[in-house]
Amino acid sequence: MVILATGILVAVSCAIVGSFLMLRKMAMIGDAISHAVLPGIVVAFLMSGSRDSLWMLLAATAVGLLAVFLIQWFHRQGVQSDASIGVIFTAMFSIGVVLVSLYADQVDLDLDCVLFGEINYVPWTKLELFGVDIGPKSLWALGLALLLIVGCIGAFYKQFKLCAFDPFMAAAVGIPAALFHYALMGLVSVTTVASFESVGAILVLGMIVIPPASAYLMTEKLSTMIFYAILYGVASVLLGYSVAAWLESSITGTMVAVAGVLFVLTLLLSPTHGLLWKTRRTKRATGAA
Repeated sequence: MVILATGILVAVSCAIVGSFLMLRKMAMIGDAISHAVLPGIVVAFLMSGSRDSLWMLLAATAVGLLAVFLIQWFHRQGVQSDASIGVIFTAMFSIGVVLVSLYADQVDLDLDCVLFGEINYVPWTKLELFGVDIGPKSLWALGLALLLIVGCIGAFYKQFKLCAFDPFMAAAVGIPAALFHYALMGLVSVTTVASFESVGAILVLGMIVIPPASAYLMTEKLSTMIFYAILYGVASVLLGYSVAAWLESSITGTMVAVAGVLFVLTLLLSPTHGLLWKTRRTKRATGAA
C-alpha cells in the first residue's frame, strides 16, 4: 500500500504541473530540470553531510530555477529553445556527475538511485521526528510537495491559466507573467526532487509528460485536462504495479510503460483527436460528398 500511495502522489503532482507545461509547449523542460538539479543535490549533500536535509531540496530547487533562467536567457540571445534546453541540462548534469565522482564516490549517493529510483525501498525509508518514527519519508516529501502545488495553483489558478495560454495577454492585463513562469518552474523542481528516491530523475519525466499528453487528446478545457491527466497517472500506477508484480519487472519502469500504452490507445480512440475517429469521419464526409 505504501508503494501504491507513493506512486499515486507522484502521479498526481506530475499530472498537475505537467498539464501547464504541456500547454506552454515546454514538456521537455521537465527533463532539463530533472537532470540539471543534480549539482544542487551534490553540493547540499557535501555541505550538510546528509541526504535527508531540507537544504538538499532547497538547493536543488534553486539550481532548477537557475537552469530555467539560463535556458530562457540563451533563447533570448537567439539560440533555439530545444538547443538551449539540450545545452543546459547536459552541461549541468555533467557537472553534477563530476562532483559526485570527485567528492562523493565513497558515500551512498548512488547515480542509479538518482536516475532510476527504487520504489521497493520506500516502506523502509522512515522519517523520524524527535526520535519518533512518523512514517515513510517519501510519503511526507511527496505529500508536502503536492500540498504546495495544489495551494499555489489553487490560489492563482486564473493567473497560471492565462499565462499558460497567452503570456503576452497576461502581461497586457497586468499579470506578472515572468513571475508565474518561474513559480511554475519552481513547482516542477520541487516535484522532481521530491520524487528522486521513489521514481528517479528519468522516470519522473514520464509521469510529467505522458499522462498530460494523453489528457490533452481528450479535451479542450484546462480543468478537465488536469482531471484526466490525474486519472491517467493514477491508472498507470495501479495497472503498472499489477503488471510489474505479474512479470516480476521494475515497478517504476512498468508504470511509465503502461502510461505509454494508455497514450497510444488514447491517440487511436479519442473521440476528438483519435486517429480512428478522424479516419471514420473523413470516410463519412467523402461518402456524403
